[in-house]
Amino acid sequence: MSTAFPQLDDDDLVQRDALEVGTTATTAERGRRRVPWRFFAGRAGFYLFTLWAAITINFFLPRFMKGDAVSSYLARNRNVSPEAAESLRILLGVDTDKSVWQQYIDYWAMLFRGDLGISTLHGLRPVVEVLSAALPWTLGLVGIATIISFLIGTVGGAIVGWRRGSKLDALIPITTFFNTIPYFWLGLIAIAIFSSTLKWFPSSHAYDKGQSPEWSFDFIGQVIMHGTLPALTIIIASLGGWMLGMRNMMLTVLDEDYITVAQAKGMPNKRVLWAYAARNAVLPQIQSFALSIGFIVGGTIVMEMVFSYPGVGKLLLDATNAKDYALMQGVFLVITLSVLVANILADVVYAYLDPRTRQTEA
Repeated sequence: MSTAFPQLDDDDLVQRDALEVGTTATTAERGRRRVPWRFFAGRAGFYLFTLWAAITINFFLPRFMKGDAVSSYLARNRNVSPEAAESLRILLGVDTDKSVWQQYIDYWAMLFRGDLGISTLHGLRPVVEVLSAALPWTLGLVGIATIISFLIGTVGGAIVGWRRGSKLDALIPITTFFNTIPYFWLGLIAIAIFSSTLKWFPSSHAYDKGQSPEWSFDFIGQVIMHGTLPALTIIIASLGGWMLGMRNMMLTVLDEDYITVAQAKGMPNKRVLWAYAARNAVLPQIQSFALSIGFIVGGTIVMEMVFSYPGVGKLLLDATNAKDYALMQGVFLVITLSVLVANILADVVYAYLDPRTRQTEA
């Protein structure tokens, strides 16, 4: 005598497995995960359009401003002949003989060749060389400080949210208070205490005056000493936002049914905290971190001004004051590309941690 069993489709199997494991369908689906090509194709199209719009705005914005790079350069160098000035206008792509549309086409052609123009502020050096000299300082200082702040704030916020109602809650108002203080105030306070009074750290520049960058323990030690105060300023000023955001998300996630089921099954608290609660609560943090990549690459202009640090932020400020439009466009382009790449990586990580995202958008 044979017994007929009901036929179950894939969705029924996923729901049945999810009930057996006592969590969402994420674990059950893991065994049959497929590459979400429609999801990635849709996001790629969106980012390509965003890139085109950003580059187009980057091209037209300097042309809407008063003056031009050549006029600013001639004001600083009055011994330039009219013929040389006209040649410079042609070289910079701002000559009046070409229409704006032709200049726009030429600008795209230069980008495809990897040519960002020349900088009038730095002795007609290529913008690529100027950016290459400043970008490592910003990535090394602001990038590392932002990553450290993100990790400490996210882990700390998860622990504070998990132990809600304990004495650890006092960390939230303390870190939030420092988050409300402007960067330049924290920088000036740090200089006054640790540089002027205690004389523990230098107050400005990336290394000692008279030194040239080189791979040696002495130079690396100088870079660490000079970068400690600005790095601490960034960490202290941004820590409160990461911790508060993660703590609030943890409070929301801890009320979910799958957390209750995991605890009822007798799972260790550490596993429930990191494998279930923190994994879901960290998703908005990833998107926020991706947006902060522009802050990393652009640098903190005020912080670099306070500490006279040779990063991209100070480079952008100097280029704006000198109307060095080619350098401004190069900095904006690097920031735009960095933000787009960071958001693409964040989308991939987000889709991996939360399969519902790629299922919905695909």
